Amino acid sequence: MQSVLTIAGSDSCGGAGIQADLKTFEAFGVYGASVVTVLTAQNTTGVKDIFEVDAKFVKAQIDSILDDFDIKVIKVGMLFNKKIIKTVKDAIKDLDIPIVLDPVFVSKAGSALLETEAIKELKDFCQYAKVITPNLYEAKQLFDYNENEEHDLTKIRDYKTNVLIKKHKKEINDILYSIDYLYTKTDIKSFYTPYIRTKNVHGTGCTLSSSIAANLALGKDLEEAIRVSKEYVYEAILKAPNLGKGSGVINHKV
Repeated sequence: MQSVLTIAGSDSCGGAGIQADLKTFEAFGVYGASVVTVLTAQNTTGVKDIFEVDAKFVKAQIDSILDDFDIKVIKVGMLFNKKIIKTVKDAIKDLDIPIVLDPVFVSKAGSALLETEAIKELKDFCQYAKVITPNLYEAKQLFDYNENEEHDLTKIRDYKTNVLIKKHKKEINDILYSIDYLYTKTDIKSFYTPYIRTKNVHGTGCTLSSSIAANLALGKDLEEAIRVSKEYVYEAILKAPNLGKGSGVINHKV
């Protein structure tokens, strides 16, 4: 069994963050270890409070896992502030382990999950990842991405990594699709699934990135890992248990 590490925040309602990552890892048959960066008091309607873990303790968690497990892939999620970002970056940037970085800025309910002064530090971290997975809002903040402009590879090349931009919508032959674009240094690949009109999307970003990490650990190349992961998230939304008064949780056991 392959081992994967998630470094991310805790979601008390269990639909996003580390809880979603571990459920996703289990769904794909890989072993999940975890490093908690922040604790959140949240539910499907929003984040009520955030308690950051001391950066030294974040480092201690990382060291304890890497000393004991043969980690194949590292997924990084919510880091919250500049000090935690720098600590995590310094701890893993020189490892010969692929990093899937989900640059978490806001929750589905609109709550801020990254301090404004930490954006520059997060931008620097991006260059060490095998792939980063921003949504449209996060891509706008990171490199001034505009979905309405013609695709511009020069913005991506500066990042020295692959960039998967999520949450585009496009109608083709009267069918509305959800499209994610993978930008590499030389090409753009598109990944389609039918768009589902639903409120049950809590934790979809976390789930997609952790699914990519799991599939990379299983030996798939990046494009295949993304394709499988997008289909997995589609099924998880389609079969959501309809729990929560806000942005409902999805079903990781599909």
